[in-house]
Amino acid sequence: MSDASISVYPVTREEGAASEAILAVIVDNEPGVLARVVGLISARGYNIESLTVAETDVERHTSRITIVTRGAPSKIEQIKLQLGRLVPVRRVIDVTREADALERELALVKVVGGGEHRIESMRLAEVFRARPIDTTHSSFVFEITGVRDKINAFIDLMRPLGLKEVSRTGVLSIRRGAESD
Repeated sequence: MSDASISVYPVTREEGAASEAILAVIVDNEPGVLARVVGLISARGYNIESLTVAETDVERHTSRITIVTRGAPSKIEQIKLQLGRLVPVRRVIDVTREADALERELALVKVVGGGEHRIESMRLAEVFRARPIDTTHSSFVFEITGVRDKINAFIDLMRPLGLKEVSRTGVLSIRRGAESD
């Protein structure tokens, strides 16, 4: 076994098929809250595939932590219950179960190249509705928003055209219509 496959964290072997879970955790905006939320998940041997955090209500001093993880449904339920018991946590919303939830990511994609690669990268950006936000004689930085599959497809298509760097947010989510979380 190589050193690359050894983890200092216990790896949970789940019963049942692992599925993706997107959790929105509404918390009091105070020091240490993010560390406690992340610690609870990682202590159970789960990887956080995506993490987005921001203050969402200045008057109420609340922040929204959006977490994407993967695990057996029973383990995800256990994590949700334990998150709900943390003192600074106000609510835990399982976005995966919300039929009226919208999800998006944002990515900045840098492509370096010239000639036909440059023309093709601009054509693909137009197809994917990616917007060039920086242009030089030898490079572009595109801004693209959408669901993860769309962003992943755009990145994959840019690889042979000179993909140099990618920076992306985690998953953002919000409920459709007038209701709020």
